[in-house]
Amino acid sequence: MTSAEPTPSSKSAAQPVESRPNQTFSLRRVRIGLSLTLLGFVVFLMGARPSLFGLDRSPVIGFVQIAVFLVGLALICIGGYISLMSLWKKRQPSILADIGLRMVATGYVIAVFAGMADVFGAGSHPLPGVPYFGPWQARGVEIGQILIAIGFLMLIPFGDRQKK
Repeated sequence: MTSAEPTPSSKSAAQPVESRPNQTFSLRRVRIGLSLTLLGFVVFLMGARPSLFGLDRSPVIGFVQIAVFLVGLALICIGGYISLMSLWKKRQPSILADIGLRMVATGYVIAVFAGMADVFGAGSHPLPGVPYFGPWQARGVEIGQILIAIGFLMLIPFGDRQKK
């Protein structure tokens, strides 16, 4: 064997991760989804706790902060969906996964409506006054986030593994 010939161990190390034969998911889509989720988490934190970034200008949570953390939550939902659906590569998602996707979307709609209740006219401080993120709105956003988390758990491909 010459030094130019790859050894069996170096063949597997040199092989691209995306083309490994036993891999049942798209690593590129997982990376993109997790990157988007991480970006969404940073945006969510920027809206929920702007003091962590030196951006706190008010003692109350106002409209801009609510909008920013809801955009961050949307990015988290999209990134999580991309990541978890990539685990279903070459397989049909189960009915439970379809229900999970709808639960993620429903949880996000509940979080948006609860967070923007004042803007929609259903909150305790309706427009034209200053929107204020109160305790009832916080509970509604938390309920939406719980539904999103349950939906993500339903998107995981449990048990239905391919036979080798």
